Amino acid sequence: MSQLIGFQANPKLRYSEYLPWVISALVFFFLPDYLSLGARVWTYVLFALSLDLIVGYSGIITLGHSAFFGVGAYVCGILASKYGLTEPLSLLLVSGLSAGLLGLLTGAVILRTRKLTQLMLTLAIAALCLEVANKATSITGGADGLSGVTISPVLGMFRFDLYGKTAYLWCLSLAFIGWWVIRRIIYSPLGVSMIGIRENSARMLAVGVNVYARQLKVYTFAALVAGVAGALLTQTNQFVGLNVLGFEPSGELLVMLILGGVGRIYGAFVGPFVFLIAQDYLAKQFPEYWNFGIGVLLIVVVLYARGGILGVWDQILARYEKKH
Repeated sequence: MSQLIGFQANPKLRYSEYLPWVISALVFFFLPDYLSLGARVWTYVLFALSLDLIVGYSGIITLGHSAFFGVGAYVCGILASKYGLTEPLSLLLVSGLSAGLLGLLTGAVILRTRKLTQLMLTLAIAALCLEVANKATSITGGADGLSGVTISPVLGMFRFDLYGKTAYLWCLSLAFIGWWVIRRIIYSPLGVSMIGIRENSARMLAVGVNVYARQLKVYTFAALVAGVAGALLTQTNQFVGLNVLGFEPSGELLVMLILGGVGRIYGAFVGPFVFLIAQDYLAKQFPEYWNFGIGVLLIVVVLYARGGILGVWDQILARYEKKH
């Protein structure tokens, strides 16, 4: 419960919190060849923020968060390719609400369990969604994926181009909105109660907190955000593959959070950036062994960087402050 001491509701932004957005603006102007990769990074930042909200801040164990990401991706793709709904903002809204509804329905069951049972149920939900998508070939394309996805220009003016400019700015904008909303939740009474539940749920029950209701609320919202991230991936790729519902996205996302720092909002920024940049570089240099490089990186961080990369940064700052 020590993390609740010194809590301040919705504190003012520190200057350092502007840094990711300043860097992203510089990338747009000075690294145009990497805008497509940048769009993917910001999509996964939003996805990672949703997972960190339930794993890092709420203590809910899950390995099936890809279910919501995949549902958002498929709802967006199906509506665009089969039903002609191509307006980006409407697609994000419907996809997010669909994933949120799935989160509400599944969370109502999952959150009544604990530990290993909870973990296995989240995996089961993701596996069921994967199997449904695989069998419903007339709607989802099955193992061949869903192609023919067409997305209208953003706000009727900005068309998704081959250079990734619109995709980058669109993903950046949604990631900013997601970060701002999640930051406010974390520093709200709901957020601080979730940290208390993570630290000691029995004590929170004793003081009259409805643990189940609050966990369900946060779980549903995190599912909604993950669905929006999945829809973003569909809009920028204009294709949906079965891999969005597999174990791989959930596993990779946990690796990203561990690299950046679990339970630290900016760990969801650092982790996807380091993971996807390393993945892109290693896949080009060592196409057959890039997974080995990622594994070595993760082992080094777990063994020598307590709290992830941000934990190392905190240690450096602490030593600097002691000397001065």
